[in-house]
Amino acid sequence: MLLDERFRWLLWLSLTEVGTMLVFSNYSALLPIFQKEWTLTNSQAGWIYSSYQMGYISAVVVLTSLTDYLPSKSIYLFSAFWSGIAGISFSLFAEGFYSALILRTLMGIGFAGTYMPGLRMVSERFPSQERGLAVGVYVGAFTLGVALSLFMTGLLNSILGWKWAFFMTSLGPLGGGCLAFFKLGKATQPQKEMASPISFKEVLKNRPALRMILGYAAHMWEMFGMRGWMVAFLTACFLKANYHLEKAVSLGAMMIGAITLGGAFSNTLGGFLSDRYGRANTIIWMMMSSSFISCLIGWTIHFPIGLTLTLSVLYGLLVVADSSSISTGVTELAHPGGLGKTMALQSFLGWTSASVSPILFGFILDLTNPPDALITCGYLPNWGWAFLLLGIGGGLGIFAVWKLKK
Repeated sequence: MLLDERFRWLLWLSLTEVGTMLVFSNYSALLPIFQKEWTLTNSQAGWIYSSYQMGYISAVVVLTSLTDYLPSKSIYLFSAFWSGIAGISFSLFAEGFYSALILRTLMGIGFAGTYMPGLRMVSERFPSQERGLAVGVYVGAFTLGVALSLFMTGLLNSILGWKWAFFMTSLGPLGGGCLAFFKLGKATQPQKEMASPISFKEVLKNRPALRMILGYAAHMWEMFGMRGWMVAFLTACFLKANYHLEKAVSLGAMMIGAITLGGAFSNTLGGFLSDRYGRANTIIWMMMSSSFISCLIGWTIHFPIGLTLTLSVLYGLLVVADSSSISTGVTELAHPGGLGKTMALQSFLGWTSASVSPILFGFILDLTNPPDALITCGYLPNWGWAFLLLGIGGGLGIFAVWKLKK
């Protein structure tokens, strides 16, 4: 296959990925509205957000391991349609904490069968010297989808209300599934590697791969704690500046959507830089930068909003910039006979971390804010300690990856 044909295929896969990701952030974009309408505590709001990751975790080990035996495209198609149907069900039937928790979990199961199988398809089509850029494009499409999910949900909510916003973004995975069916070529059996398949026990003995996976877990801790609560944080900043709730929510969602969109380009750039300067070096510098901003940004709610927005832009660019470098590193360090199992372990640990941090973030918000803050102030005034938790967790990834510099 010619180089331009491979990148043309990558473009179609990336467009498909954007479609499947339109449901990813529609809950967090509307979180302040759900909290008010369903009288949710911060901890309950965090649980609903994390239920998506929990659904992912419950299915990803099985679905990703199956890519060692079944065509990745077949798994991808089934999961994309599942995700869309679950999202539409949320828009029709979610009416409180428990129903939202269950339906959001079902949406996460669909995500489990798209993102990592898609990443495997990319890793199989591109050699190591081109893989950083290729994975960067793919993960950049993931980030673009997250950005559009935030932006479109905020915009549609301001025009049509949250139910229609949720319904219309849930059409994205259905469209992505149709695009994948027609444009990604014939589903093929997994390539027979030169090395024979290995067990999970052998995968656990691969210390370099485990170090990279632990770095991935730290990265996911920071990134998804930030993504789960950043709209709510900026909404609080706008409310403090005397904006109305509906306008504050829509502005926060659209602004974080635009910021996340920038992350799609920084992600691709990070993959390109890691091809030139090494995976570990790139990852360490990006982690140091984003962790520093995590430790700082929560305290800026009491400063002029221009400062907060400037830091938010930098935050959105840096927190995702090492995603493609880490994922590429895992595929390169994995044993050829255990690529699917190694990626399954990466997903399990990374998304477990991603599901825990938003819950703890909400718990810390409950601990550090007055119980009646939403009633008396209309917003939560204290965010610094919760964001500090993200910075500490993200910083631990530096120590996990450091020895890989050699």
